[in-house]
Amino acid sequence: MIRNLEYNTEREKLEMPEYGRNVLKMVEDVKRIEDRAERSRQAKAVVRVMELLNPQVHQQEDWEHKLWDHLYIIAGYDLDVDSPFPAPAPESRQEPPMRIPLKTKPVKATHYGRNIESIIDLIASEEDGEEKTVMLRRLAVYMRQQYLIWNKDSVEDSTIFHDIEVLSDYRIKIPEGLNLTKVSQEMNFAKPGMNMNDFQFRKGGRKKNNFRNKNNQKGR
Repeated sequence: MIRNLEYNTEREKLEMPEYGRNVLKMVEDVKRIEDRAERSRQAKAVVRVMELLNPQVHQQEDWEHKLWDHLYIIAGYDLDVDSPFPAPAPESRQEPPMRIPLKTKPVKATHYGRNIESIIDLIASEEDGEEKTVMLRRLAVYMRQQYLIWNKDSVEDSTIFHDIEVLSDYRIKIPEGLNLTKVSQEMNFAKPGMNMNDFQFRKGGRKKNNFRNKNNQKGR
């Protein structure tokens, strides 16, 4: 015997889906209570249930106020209870969200990524000296790793140094005599997942090693 099945797509749309349909039913039951005092008491109980279902709300400022706002939203703003906070206006949800400014400046070298450009900007603002040279060398080593991920051929130091100068709009001049250590042809570089914390500028800082030696892998 095939029973009639009810699908969520056929049900009333949830205004606050994070609380589920059971909370909606609880709110509808509260609205049907005739005694205002009892209705208010049950509304507080529903808010408590919502708090348990959405514990991350505690990370927000005025979290209790937000829960009561959510209660009114679930009730379709048609809820007459004694609330510790004023009822929100329906128009408040129709306001467009604040636009987040995005960087529209194109990436100059996609195989290095935008973070490399940010690092270069930081280094360009440093005064010339031994510390800046150390920073440049660490950056160049990392850029060489990124370069070899997309191009398995070897790359000359001069290519990396030239890229740094170009990406800095020639605000950086590579010091004379700066060179990088040789890269083993058997190194296997992983795809990048770089963020600004992956690269430490200062002396004594450690740089994450994003590659493994194939010989070590074979010996395991």
